Amino acid sequence: MRTFDLAPLYRATVGFDQMAEMMDRVLSDNAGAQTYPPYNIEKTGDDAWAIEIAVAGFSDEDLTVEQRENALVISARRADDDADRKYLHRGIATRAFERRFHLADHVRVEAAHHANGMLVIELKREVPEALKPRRIEIQATGNTVAHQIAAE
Repeated sequence: MRTFDLAPLYRATVGFDQMAEMMDRVLSDNAGAQTYPPYNIEKTGDDAWAIEIAVAGFSDEDLTVEQRENALVISARRADDDADRKYLHRGIATRAFERRFHLADHVRVEAAHHANGMLVIELKREVPEALKPRRIEIQATGNTVAHQIAAE
């Protein structure tokens, strides 16, 4: 197994500590990677995405979708109403789960839909006007020597 030292990245960048921490977390957490339930992430626009999660066997009441700060948490708990049933083969997993997605800044959940065993969560990035790039006009100064004398 490879190990990466991200210390130079922390020293050489300013304001990117969240990205470095995320890379560190992803690189160190491969052993416990969660595979249930399966999901797709689709880019639906320049600043829009959809997460599709296969949730066969769960009803709308069993599913919970929450956005907490920069995290999206999808969980499911099913009431144990199959106790009186006897299965010869049980291939559809309906065990409880909690799936977490780390969201970038200013990404919010637009909507969630559940149909045909698929939960679709629509996401959109909305950057506030105050944080959008703006052009700064450069003003010409007359004489740099006069500026140096005034500063002393």
